[in-house]
Amino acid sequence: MIDKELLDILACPACKADVRLKDNKIICKKCGRKYPIKDGIPVMLIDEAED
Repeated sequence: MIDKELLDILACPACKADVRLKDNKIICKKCGRKYPIKDGIPVMLIDEAED
């Protein structure tokens, strides 16, 4: 699980908007990209995101 403090400082690398956690993915509140969490580490790479 991702720490709330970490989630508060993360931003979408594509549009720089805030993100939220849902179903073990980090989801951008603006553009909707979904970033995976692998072994407890968020993979915040645009190429790894799901649209």
